[in-house]
Amino acid sequence: MTSGGGRSGPSVGGLALRVVLAAAGLAALGYGVDGLLSMSRATRPTNAGAWLIGGIVVHDALLVPATMIVGFALSRLVPAPYRAVVQGALVVSGSVALASLPLWRGYGGSADNPSVNPLAYGRNLAIVLGAVWAGAALIMAVRAVAARRGRPGVSRGPGRRSGDRRSARTRRRAGRRPARERPARPG
Repeated sequence: MTSGGGRSGPSVGGLALRVVLAAAGLAALGYGVDGLLSMSRATRPTNAGAWLIGGIVVHDALLVPATMIVGFALSRLVPAPYRAVVQGALVVSGSVALASLPLWRGYGGSADNPSVNPLAYGRNLAIVLGAVWAGAALIMAVRAVAARRGRPGVSRGPGRRSGDRRSARTRRRAGRRPARERPARPG
């Protein structure tokens, strides 16, 4: 216990849970590495290693900088009440597109067996993305209408009234009474 009465670390039960979860994770990792190395004809460890290292490089060299650039652009271009909606739609769109990448690119299919990838996955991806962005547009439209009507619960920023462009500091000063003038002291 610290002098402030708070705890300095996890409880005994929390620590035991962390140890159990870490042991289970390490056991699963060991099982996977054993399977990768013991069945090398089927798993091709060099290809798996190249894939894992390539994934890390692509993540750090492309995905993270692109996400940072998009986030910066969103902070400059999209108004605050709609920013979270656009961010959510972008995250869902990217996740759906990435998860369905093998399908809409046609990986794993063959011309002599059309039942492997039987659907028009590119079209279906476009439909799902259209639904995601239509939902985002609907949410933003509802927020815009509610903000125009002045409904409570719609964020217009900290302490702002509709149409009030002054800063919070200026609004606080405007609410104060002017200070009384003090007579000048003789010299």
